Amino acid sequence: MSEERVPRGGRSGGAGAGGGPAATRAAGAVRVAAAAVTAVAVVTAEALAGEGPLLVGAVPYALGLAALVLAAGRWPRAALLASVQTVIAFRSAGMSDVGWIWPASAAYFLVAAGDGAVRDEAGKRLGPLSRRVPRGLPFAVAVGVLQVVFAANWERYVAGLDGREAVAALGAEALWLALVLAAATAWRNGRNWRREEAAGRERAARERAAEARRRAEAERLRIARELHDLVAHTLTVVGVQLRVAAEALDDEPAEARAALRTAQEVRATAVADLRALIGVLRDPGEEPGAMELAPGRGLDGVGDLVEGVRAAGLQAGVETEGDPAGVPAPVALAVYRIVQESLTNAVRHSGGTRVDVRLRYGSDAVRVEIADDGTGAGAGGEDGAGARAGGGHGVAGMRERVSVLGGEFASGPGEHGGHTVRAVIPVPS
Repeated sequence: MSEERVPRGGRSGGAGAGGGPAATRAAGAVRVAAAAVTAVAVVTAEALAGEGPLLVGAVPYALGLAALVLAAGRWPRAALLASVQTVIAFRSAGMSDVGWIWPASAAYFLVAAGDGAVRDEAGKRLGPLSRRVPRGLPFAVAVGVLQVVFAANWERYVAGLDGREAVAALGAEALWLALVLAAATAWRNGRNWRREEAAGRERAARERAAEARRRAEAERLRIARELHDLVAHTLTVVGVQLRVAAEALDDEPAEARAALRTAQEVRATAVADLRALIGVLRDPGEEPGAMELAPGRGLDGVGDLVEGVRAAGLQAGVETEGDPAGVPAPVALAVYRIVQESLTNAVRHSGGTRVDVRLRYGSDAVRVEIADDGTGAGAGGEDGAGARAGGGHGVAGMRERVSVLGGEFASGPGEHGGHTVRAVIPVPS
């Protein structure tokens, strides 16, 4: 279907321009049918009611109008003007005696029905207030009025009819023109409604696909954070304990056995966490973020994390303030994972001897601070990028956890050296 382009240089396309290959083929078939009907109707009317020559008058007349209908697919307004001029020429020359208006009905219809969605000069759809300017319809009305006026004057002053006879001769054709233009308007409105409906379905499908991608991305990041925090901490603690066991195996068998037991306990805990996570992934009805905390993976499990760090050879302390009873599970899991990742980084990268965990539970937020006294080597500067994160995604994962819950996160050198991680996570009222 054709489409108007504004503000300048636009031409009103025919009823079949644009709309894709299938629509173009269908519109072409419609124009061929309209041209055939025009040719047959004109020849038949001339044969039944006309008095002019048939072979040298009606046949060329009908074929010319049919050719103009076919050309209206590309040049609709020019085809309409040419059709009107053809009708006037044949009527004025006495080579046709039937109809001033109806022989050009197909050309009128194609121009009036040819308005599509308005586009700007760049080809972009305009907004709903300016998206359609039915310029083809006013053009067709103007041409029709001029043709009726010309025909009335011809019948009155050339053919010699009185006013009553001229009105009677042209009244039916004027009504026919109004019917054709009304039908074209209804067809155009129906076509545009179908276009808008199809466009709306396409927009809705794109929005659904984008939402599905967004949800899948969010779930993928959540799973990546859980796996990173779990695996990184487990491997770090187990690695430290195995190293202790290897060093003490000959001289301190008891210490080696204790280290191995600690490694086994950490491994068992990690296996339980992995099973819980896999259970959530296997359950398609589970909402994203709805994974239940495994035993000891809430705020009560922070003490176990600190004990693991102590067993790894660092001095560690925990300072708490407030009542943790009102902290919801998602916030508790985020606090646990932040402490877990920060302690893991302290064991692996700080090079210090002590790390302190401070938890403050307020009515509006939970404040977390983990500070070590490391030398800062490999801290990676602001936000803890670089070697402290092991080139991985630990700090990014902590930041994402806090951001999802609407909190604030910072990671970088401490005021008195070492490295400090701080997070403020709001608690819903």
